[in-house]
Amino acid sequence: MNMDKVLWLELFPDEFKIRQRAVPLAYLPLGICEPHGQISAFGLDTFKAEFLTQEAARRWGGIVAPTMNYHVHEIGPSARFLEERVGETNPHMTSVPSYVFLYFFLYQLRVLYNAGFQAAVVLSGHGGSHPDDLRKVAKHFGKFTGMRIWMGTDFDLAAPQFPGDHAGKYEISVLSYLRPDLIDPSRRVLEDVPGSGGAFALGDDADEASAEYGQSIVELCLERLGDIVSDLAEGLSAADESRMLGFEQTEQIWRELVGAESWATLQPRPGQPPVSEHSRWKQGEFGKIRYNYNLEDEPKSAE
Repeated sequence: MNMDKVLWLELFPDEFKIRQRAVPLAYLPLGICEPHGQISAFGLDTFKAEFLTQEAARRWGGIVAPTMNYHVHEIGPSARFLEERVGETNPHMTSVPSYVFLYFFLYQLRVLYNAGFQAAVVLSGHGGSHPDDLRKVAKHFGKFTGMRIWMGTDFDLAAPQFPGDHAGKYEISVLSYLRPDLIDPSRRVLEDVPGSGGAFALGDDADEASAEYGQSIVELCLERLGDIVSDLAEGLSAADESRMLGFEQTEQIWRELVGAESWATLQPRPGQPPVSEHSRWKQGEFGKIRYNYNLEDEPKSAE
């Protein structure tokens, strides 16, 4: 068996069981496609999360679940950010509103739990207001099931030594280290091309980025991930392939969440200027958590 294989997608059933029995911990990388300037590929956030989780699994065990490449954007605080940093140009994002993402995230945790994992590391390469909301979902799920869950971003792992940003010195450096083929400074000339999106959310200090700085960030993130995995895995019971968290139980967790929590992603930050009335992003300035339909009220098929 190839012990370097860590992706759930690539493992055979017997390989999966061996890795899971050794360390019954899953990693869930979260990313998005969004603009990071003309000089950078859209998937910067995803590449960060995937590299860190895969390298952590190789070093400390566990299995990396399939990446979630659709993430929270254009809602709440993000609406104003997009108006200011992208304008009315199409940003070509793989974004979904938070009330959709949070609900699906709950069911992603259910997948990990039902697969037998006893702990999970959820790592988002995408920053913003959503980590607080995701932590609330993870906390409720863990309380209900007993599963140990850490949720955070690479910015959390690197702070305070390396201040996070959006497409600035921090992020452009990290991608320059991880995927130098996906950074091309010569493309800055495209900022002056009509319809290109201009700077396209590039940070003001992106010119200070370097692969060496990115390597330092990545090494610190991995060091701290190692500590997190060690804490989560300590004293874990064996993987449990027999358990099954049902749909109605999962809906119960969701109902409790919706009734008990306030959500950072559903309104602007305190003091944040409003989105302009004419902006394409105005519709996402405020959101509302949606209930799923009651399973008992599911429409019956015609006889």
